[in-house]
Amino acid sequence: MAGGFEDLDVYKEARTLRRRVWKLVRMLPGAIRTMATRASGAWYALAAAVLLGDQLAKTVISQLFGYGEQVGITPFFNLVHVRNNGAAFSLLAGAGVWARVGFAALAMCISLWLIDQLRRGAPRWEAAGYCLILGGALGNAADRLLRGAVVDFLDFHWRGTHWPAFNLADVAITVGAVCLIVATRRRGGQIRANSTA
Repeated sequence: MAGGFEDLDVYKEARTLRRRVWKLVRMLPGAIRTMATRASGAWYALAAAVLLGDQLAKTVISQLFGYGEQVGITPFFNLVHVRNNGAAFSLLAGAGVWARVGFAALAMCISLWLIDQLRRGAPRWEAAGYCLILGGALGNAADRLLRGAVVDFLDFHWRGTHWPAFNLADVAITVGAVCLIVATRRRGGQIRANSTA
């Protein structure tokens, strides 16, 4: 074999390996579909990664920044250390302990429902949305129970007007909601396509 493998055994092993790799590559779309329809460890790992990443970021901010401190990163973005003991955008911020415990309990109930939905199986976009919302809800619930308030640290602003500060759990919940909207739109498109066929 000019310019190729001189050793026939090495050539045969390489050809066998190439066939096995190609077989795995052909199986990949089916494996992705299977993972998307069942509550697999990968989906729970996504929720856990959101929860852990959120808690790590909040811990770092709490350790490095004094309460109320801010550092300008860009002309429109600051890192800050603020706490929110209310709901989204500080609604019911002065409500007291009942709100903290109530919001944490609500987040736990929603989390149990999301886990049940994942266990039953869901299309890929829907499962991704459930996992992101699950991780974010648990991240903010952990803050309420452990810190007494949610740590927010992302501050976007423009010309003196600031959007309410938020955190990675809030980002995950928002992206999860977008995934659910996409899943709903895709399902609606499939229903329309099936009804016209």
